[in-house]
Order: sequence, then structure tokens, then C-alpha cells
Amino acid sequence: MRFRMVAAFFAVWAFVGSQGPVFAALQNERQETPQLRDPSSRPNPDQINVRAIEEVRHELAMLPYYSVFDWIEGELTSSDTLVLRGQVTRPTTKSDAEYRVKKIESVAKVVNQIETLPVSPSDDAIRIAMYRAIFKYDGPLFRYATQARVPIHIIVNNGRVTLKGIVANDGDKQVAYTYARGVPNVFEVTNELEVVKEPA
Repeated sequence: MRFRMVAAFFAVWAFVGSQGPVFAALQNERQETPQLRDPSSRPNPDQINVRAIEEVRHELAMLPYYSVFDWIEGELTSSDTLVLRGQVTRPTTKSDAEYRVKKIESVAKVVNQIETLPVSPSDDAIRIAMYRAIFKYDGPLFRYATQARVPIHIIVNNGRVTLKGIVANDGDKQVAYTYARGVPNVFEVTNELEVVKEPA
């Protein structure tokens, strides 16, 4: 069961199971953890997975230094092994993520494949320039920067930029890409933003 940690505009996490979509947890339409009506009954695997994912989501959401320049995703396997992937700017974010999810009772094992991005003054400069370009005050994407969890993530690795996260429409996705392409000293921009429309 794969999931992505999306510090999002309205979708905090998205979960996809091996047999298709399971659910999307929305800030304004949050699904509750299933409750067993009969204490003597045994929970089915789907209920266990939902509980485990909710716990993982909560622990990772509490990471103190997870920012727009980081990205964490992972997979919860049928053997209750949690595989963490992504890119982070601080080594402590990688180790903290593993430490937090290891404490979850329903997670039997954690495989930490999160990449710590190299220390690079030029990449740091690109990060600042990218943030200012995409979220500039008079631009159409500034509203995303005002959210408690900014949904557009900017991953910079050796001058190559990947945009991850979600936006509300195709226009915003294209605008983000256009702004990113205009930042100097960038070798390549990959646009992996996903369009997730706000509930009516």
C-alpha cells in the first residue's frame, strides 16, 4: 500500500493500494479510522492498514523540519514493512522519520531509503530563487504559500529541480512550471505536480 506525504493545500495524504485507490484523507473531509462494533470480532486487513497508515501519517506530519524543500513517500507492504523514500535536505529529517514510525506497533519493520540531498551553496541559492519565483506575492500561486502546509514542494539536486505535490488546476500546474523554468542556473525542471480539485 503506497502513500505519499503531501504537505498539501487540501489533500494531506493520498493512499493507493495494490488493488487500486483506497482513500484520500482530506483536511476538510477527513475519514475516521474504522471502529470495530463487536469487540470480539477480528479486524480485517483493510481496517488494519487504514489504522497503520493513519498512525504513520500522524508521526511524519509532526516532523519539525519537514519543509517545501523535502519530499517523503513510502509503501506499506502486506508484511507490515514500511518502506520510506524521498529526498530531504537535513540528515536529521531522515533519521527522525525512521525513529518516529518505528514506534508504531502495527509496523513490523522500517526500510529507510530516503535520500539526503548533498550540501550545495548553489542548490541552496536555487531553492531560495525558486521559492520566490513560484510564490511571489503578486503571483497566482501566492495563495498556496499561505497554507499551513504548502502543497508545492521544490526538490533541488545538483541544479536539477523537481516540482512535487498538488495544485488545484492545470493552469496552476503550468504556471508553476513556467516560473520554475525562468529561474537562472537551473539545468532541468521536471514537473510532477498533480491536479487535485477542491471539493465543491
